[in-house]
Amino acid sequence: MILLKAGPLKTVDDAYALLKLAINLEFSTLPPYLYALYSILPGYNSEAARRIKSIAQQEMIHMCLVSNIWNALRGNPVLDPPDYPGTLPGDIGEPGKPPLDVHLYRFSPEAMKQGMNIEEPVDPPPIPHVTALRAAAPQSETIGQFYDRLKAFLGTLPATAWIPGRNQITDNQFFVGRLFEVNGYHDAAKAIDEIKSEGEGAKKDDPLDFQHEIAHYYRFGEIFNNQVLTKADNKYGYAWTGTLHIDWQGAYPAIDDPGTHDFSHEPPEARAAQDRCNAAYTAMVAALQNAMTGTEGALGVAVRAMFDLRMAARDAFTVPLADPAKVAGPAFKYLNGASL
Repeated sequence: MILLKAGPLKTVDDAYALLKLAINLEFSTLPPYLYALYSILPGYNSEAARRIKSIAQQEMIHMCLVSNIWNALRGNPVLDPPDYPGTLPGDIGEPGKPPLDVHLYRFSPEAMKQGMNIEEPVDPPPIPHVTALRAAAPQSETIGQFYDRLKAFLGTLPATAWIPGRNQITDNQFFVGRLFEVNGYHDAAKAIDEIKSEGEGAKKDDPLDFQHEIAHYYRFGEIFNNQVLTKADNKYGYAWTGTLHIDWQGAYPAIDDPGTHDFSHEPPEARAAQDRCNAAYTAMVAALQNAMTGTEGALGVAVRAMFDLRMAARDAFTVPLADPAKVAGPAFKYLNGASL
């Protein structure tokens, strides 16, 4: 079981701190998921790519919904771009062990297992292939428990704590039907329920979310196991069947963690490709921050910047390093000096 450490929750200021943790936790999963997604070779692993892409899109939606909650409570959302490899916000990790180091891995079993580690629910169904640690540190909690605690606290706030319509990100451009305004506790509770269910399932011992789709943990599990999780008439209610036709060789030969790589000795084309990736990533982060603080149309700018990042990443994955058998994908480095 993967747990995070979060602070107390007694005041609205405490809620701000937890909402900041939530936004940055949702955001920090995007680079490792996108690195794996973008590294898939064209024409390969279409089912895996579809699953990873849907997870990444939902993480962005989650971040926007948390931002709407924060803004509705008179707060000012702040995005802190992380470095990779590194720990996730909240020092997520296994009980009694150092925090989980999150890496940028090419499409591989290791990358999918890392996704499962990040998304693991408090009590996953004991479906064969899927296992979880059971010990829990008392000062820690799963991501689902973290959101439950936040939801319970928000329910204690008076109606006057909420400001309807303040800096809300809506679905008038993108993610139609998935983004909505948070104007009070009812909306906030709905947002938290959706975030939690899409990550770990709608309820105990059920891998489906509220949209009756496989939750993130199990989507990564499908890819990892190269099978489809389907309903079955057995004691679990589900079983692994069929195949996704996973080809682990159907990915660019990318190095892990390009942010730690010394590009000074690499070909100029490889260095230029990294520069383009970093510029596109920085533009995406800046646009997301603008969207969270009320800039009209900024979400559309962020989505276009993500497209630019994908194109820059595809280019980087095709440029050989000094070792012609290797390439480097995007390091997801936020450029120092860029304003948020």
